[in-house]
Amino acid sequence: MATVEFEHAEKVFPDGTRAVADFNLRIADAELVVLVGPSGCGKSTVLRLLAGLEQVTSGTLRIGDRVINDLAPQERNVAMVFQDYALYPFMSVRRNLEFPLKMRRLSRDEIRRRVEWAAGLLDIGHLLDRLPKQLSGGQRQRVAMGRALVREPAVFLLDEPLSNLDAKLRVQVRAEIAELQRRTGATMIYVTHDQVEAMTLGDRVAVLHQGCLQQVATPRVLYDWPANVFVAGFIGSPPMNLFPTCLSVEEHDRATISVGGQTVPVKLERPIEEVARSLPADRRLTGGIRPEAFRLAASGAGEGIIRTVAEHIEYLGHETLVHIRVGEPETDRTVPLVARLQGMHAFAKGERVDLGVPPDAVHLFDEQGRSLSTSGT
Repeated sequence: MATVEFEHAEKVFPDGTRAVADFNLRIADAELVVLVGPSGCGKSTVLRLLAGLEQVTSGTLRIGDRVINDLAPQERNVAMVFQDYALYPFMSVRRNLEFPLKMRRLSRDEIRRRVEWAAGLLDIGHLLDRLPKQLSGGQRQRVAMGRALVREPAVFLLDEPLSNLDAKLRVQVRAEIAELQRRTGATMIYVTHDQVEAMTLGDRVAVLHQGCLQQVATPRVLYDWPANVFVAGFIGSPPMNLFPTCLSVEEHDRATISVGGQTVPVKLERPIEEVARSLPADRRLTGGIRPEAFRLAASGAGEGIIRTVAEHIEYLGHETLVHIRVGEPETDRTVPLVARLQGMHAFAKGERVDLGVPPDAVHLFDEQGRSLSTSGT
């Protein structure tokens, strides 16, 4: 296997569309990195650039110590698994696995060895004489993975490989891919728009938006300390609650923000004076609170307690999602939020719900949407 490096990589299509802009990312040997983002953000284009299916407009691509910008796809020693599997329909599973090896003119013994190894690793030995149409979706996906494995590439590229599977099968195959990567020590780049796949599979996750890399981090860091408003609003289901607010600095290094006209204390990791100096005169910011950060509180005012009204309730068995509104309905300061509460809670529409907000659960973002690092670094 090998390292992968993108250095100031850009892709501009003939019509002027900039699909990838100043993309910088280094992927370590044997690392599984997931590229995630909404449709059209450039993640599949990044994969196609590395595979040689698209030519980079500028910048440098490396696999190991080789610059691959001008190498043909077959010279790059990468294997790509597509969402539609791309199996030859009139070839048996065995012949599908053998085909890329025959094209490389390997010996019969070597072909047999690699096919048997991949079939055993993926538990598809009993399927070798079947045609693709005789396989389930999960079995086809394993065959597609096997066809990539037998090539023994330097890098595996997976482009939305689970999108054609149902929800239950996606969970199963996702676990199989993670186990396969662990057992083979393969360098993998995995593209998905599904953040659950991203957060459960990746050693690190790279979030893209409009062709630009927003943040690269472990799933834990990405979730707990998003670098900007986009990442905060994209990662999480439901995503982080985001709302306009302003910061107030009081005596004894105490800071608060407003949520729909109510006051919530904030714990700042940076000195309050330092943060305050970097803010505009009106100190207007974007606040963020994860839905699961809320806690049910006893009725009545108190520090860190906000009074809300339930507008819609979703009972999910192990938890309840409560869509709430903070502020007076007749004013323009009302803020819609979602709270995730453990267990079943029988709220009625219009019922008052008091919620506690821990000071270290509040995120703040400046006018440019950058995190002020209120709960971590």
